[in-house]
Amino acid sequence: MSTQRLFANDSPLPTTPLRRSSASRVDALLSEIQACRVCEAHLPLGPRPIVRISPSARILMVGQAPGLKVHESGIPWNDASGKRLREWLGVEESVFYDPRRFAIVPMSLCYPGRGHSGDLPPRPECAPLWHERILSSLPHIRLTILIGQYALAKYLGERRQTTLTETVAAWKSYAPQFITLPHPSPRNQNWLKQNPWFDREIVPMLRKHVADALA
Repeated sequence: MSTQRLFANDSPLPTTPLRRSSASRVDALLSEIQACRVCEAHLPLGPRPIVRISPSARILMVGQAPGLKVHESGIPWNDASGKRLREWLGVEESVFYDPRRFAIVPMSLCYPGRGHSGDLPPRPECAPLWHERILSSLPHIRLTILIGQYALAKYLGERRQTTLTETVAAWKSYAPQFITLPHPSPRNQNWLKQNPWFDREIVPMLRKHVADALA
């Protein structure tokens, strides 16, 4: 798979003008999110919501939950999973972390802690509490990328296929509104080896949709 970037540091920014009131509402919402303590009793390292949004964002990425490294750094997808995800998308870090282009909203905004075989699932309280309000502050989203089973379950509901693999393969049923992806975690390396069609078919399609959404 080629790792050529479609968008690099000199890519033009979206030029849609924003009214100051929109930015102010987003700032107020972010302040509320950072002050949230709803799940505090269930978070072993305490609350640290990780979310990046701007009213001019073109692409919404809905992932699972921050991992330990992301919790410590405060930077979403700042780990091996994020590196692979950016390769799939075909974008540089400077584009990926520009909230005017990408809104990054996990199913659980805080690190949920560690279980017996990896990180715990996203806290069930989080998405119902915040996602609708976050999405209402993002009027210019052209593409939503759903990453992993929890995002697929919430945003596709009964439209999901029986398995994650079948859902990813059925991308034409959801595009151009949604693109469905497996989690890019190194833990999913076996899945990628068992499904070579993903690199061959899905990644080029994903890059085209990303390019179109950012154009």
